[in-house]
Amino acid sequence: MIKLPKLTTTLLSAILLLSSAFGQSDKIRIQAYVNNYKELAISEMLRTGVPASVTLAQGILETAGGQSDLASLANNHFGIKCKAEWTGETMRHDDDAKNECFRKYPSVEDSYKDHSDFLKTRPMYAFLFKLDPTDYEGWAKGLKKAGYATNPVYAQQLIRIIVENNLQSYTLLAMQHQEMGDELFATGSINQKQPDELDIDAEIKSSPVLGVKNAGKEKFKNLGYPLNSVFNINEAKVVYAEAGTSLLALANNHNVGLKKLIEFNELEQIDILATNQLIFLQKKPKKGTKDLHIVEENESMHDIAQKEGIQLSTIMEFNGLQKGMQPAIGEKIYLKYPAPSSPRLASTASLKSGSNM
Repeated sequence: MIKLPKLTTTLLSAILLLSSAFGQSDKIRIQAYVNNYKELAISEMLRTGVPASVTLAQGILETAGGQSDLASLANNHFGIKCKAEWTGETMRHDDDAKNECFRKYPSVEDSYKDHSDFLKTRPMYAFLFKLDPTDYEGWAKGLKKAGYATNPVYAQQLIRIIVENNLQSYTLLAMQHQEMGDELFATGSINQKQPDELDIDAEIKSSPVLGVKNAGKEKFKNLGYPLNSVFNINEAKVVYAEAGTSLLALANNHNVGLKKLIEFNELEQIDILATNQLIFLQKKPKKGTKDLHIVEENESMHDIAQKEGIQLSTIMEFNGLQKGMQPAIGEKIYLKYPAPSSPRLASTASLKSGSNM
């Protein structure tokens, strides 16, 4: 595949490997690329199984965000060389060797389709299609292992692009429609939208598959948290992050290790946040600033621990609770010292499905 010119490689290194050095123009260009081609990436995933996140990341990397000569002059977004079987138009371009032959396409859509077919029909890539489509790390490393690119950090660059631009959401959206048997994405021109065409970004925000149904997204509604800004709860630094935010990107942006971030917030091993939620950037204290918390509707013990800025294990111990126990609405939860008695538990029928306690 295409080996990017030195200038382009240097630019991408600055963009992709040093997230703090992201320039505004780079972000705008990458976002524009995603906006232009996300529908086509989803359509190709539905057609062939190549994850939309991986397709978009490869397109961004191979074209330097749509700026490369191959993309501009040949509609070639994936650096695919001619090979013996190619009978279409060609373009000469310096790559691993000078004046190499690359495929030239009538349109970007043709490039995307050929890229999917290229991966789907070649034996060296067959193992990739046995991976879970959400396993973008496996796909990225597998593409490098199978020889798609000569760049030694190709896999790491793809992963960084996917995480920092939340491209996984497009894979998940495609999977949702695949499960529903919908045929919502036409494979025609992606720049000629019909009036009744699906708004993908709106769908991502409301998709139950992505875990951002309104009920979940509004979990901390009206509590006055500043969105995406650092503030303090119980003297611990915290940020209120939107649904769809990547934990890895959040950790990198705030110079916190991902493992530590997960520990601070007593979370499972997740990548993309399913709901708007408080994410602590340092370890929470063991005691609260007030004596009691009254349990509200649809409020888990984890929710309470986050709202009050207290370690979940401590608050469970104070109140004589074990994992899986959920106090009933209106019960008192002690935040500074052991409760005189354990709270009344909610009935099994009233427990919120999937509560993180």
